[in-house]
Amino acid sequence: MYSIIDIETTGNGIKGNKITEICIFKFDGHDIIDEFTTLVNPECEIPYFITGLTGIDNDLVRNAPKLQEISEKVLELTQDTIFVAHSVNFDYNVIKNEFKDLGLEFTRKKLCTVRLSRKLIPGYNSYSLGKLCSALGIPLTDRHRARGDAHATVLLFKKLLRTDGAEQVFKSFLNSRSQEATLPPSLPRAIYEKLPTQPGIYYFKDRTGKIIYVGKAINIKKRVLSHFYDKATKEVRMCQETADIDFEISGSEFIALLMESHAIKHYYPTYNRAQKRSLLQYAIFSYEDRNGILHLAFNKLKAAPNALITFSNATDCRLYLEEICKTYGLCPKYCHLQENVTTCSHYRIPKCDGICRGMETTSVYNGKVMAAIHHMKLRKENFIIREKGRNFEEEAFVLVQDDSYQGYGFLEKNMEISSFADLEPFLIRSKNSVEAQGIIRSYINKNADKVLQFEELSTYSGS
Repeated sequence: MYSIIDIETTGNGIKGNKITEICIFKFDGHDIIDEFTTLVNPECEIPYFITGLTGIDNDLVRNAPKLQEISEKVLELTQDTIFVAHSVNFDYNVIKNEFKDLGLEFTRKKLCTVRLSRKLIPGYNSYSLGKLCSALGIPLTDRHRARGDAHATVLLFKKLLRTDGAEQVFKSFLNSRSQEATLPPSLPRAIYEKLPTQPGIYYFKDRTGKIIYVGKAINIKKRVLSHFYDKATKEVRMCQETADIDFEISGSEFIALLMESHAIKHYYPTYNRAQKRSLLQYAIFSYEDRNGILHLAFNKLKAAPNALITFSNATDCRLYLEEICKTYGLCPKYCHLQENVTTCSHYRIPKCDGICRGMETTSVYNGKVMAAIHHMKLRKENFIIREKGRNFEEEAFVLVQDDSYQGYGFLEKNMEISSFADLEPFLIRSKNSVEAQGIIRSYINKNADKVLQFEELSTYSGS
């Protein structure tokens, strides 16, 4: 027995979505044996764009029953039936969440007429209800109203039941261990089956081929499937739009993290929130004032000429400059750690040799500043990180020059490398972002043995 269902909603996201109309046809595989259709008072405002789509407005539902008043009828009518809908996960999850808010459990086996149609009648450009009904000659009246869409789904479902091979397909879709009902309605199963179980990144694409999400995983196939089980509003919406999935193998989680960061900043996918916004970097720089005194100062990287050293946030930058000031006996005033003061009086830097009070010569003070600048320039690191490759014959590398991430690449394990110029043909250049720097710093803290400094390069054989 089947319950073929369609709902109209307020459209405020899965968890905030409220039902405004519901239609249930109880179907035995041959005939409709019962029907329940009603408007529902969502107890909230219906947005104008929803009214424009469905024709359902606040006045229309004002005196309609609330969901709690019809919940018993819905439970009774759908009990011991298979829940059927076009893009079933949307209707099912909205009802399940609404019932949960009422303290009621709603659990039914389910079938999706989008996925069934893709499997049993392949080859159509679109599997939306309207276009599919038009192509198959199925009458569809009152589009975007619960009864009109539900009745058309009944006729489509009846046709699918009688299609060659339907019995086996229905059986596999209803198998509790089958992943068919979990996959997005627009995603062919063959695309999912091609996904590897190796580390790498994956791209969710919509029907136009646009990348809408980039993710990284130790096991791509397993991670992708977890998206389809996730019932969060963002995940459900994203999966509904997903029509294709592409991937790149990385060989390791570390390389996958760098690949993911680069891809997000390159494509700016709709459903990636993290890393899309460019974080501000800060830098320490020096300049000479009209009296010939050398200053150290810090500012946003874009406003710091000839940056000596960069940081991912202002706090770290200031704290480092304080340490430099203490170590080299510099003046907090001339390091811009105190502004608008005649003489310095920094509570964490009590020692100043008096440049701000005329007790130290400019040449002596500038000598100390130059020593500090020399130290900061020497601090810049040049190294490569070695990691597992995508197969047994290769190795991955990450290149950092002058503290700046250059990118990653892959080369044969037995390849002799005598200079960094030898790595250039294999280097996949990437943006030196704050996120990439953080990923590399975190990795080095745990895997110092995989870091090869410039002076060690002559011994590097890629193995």
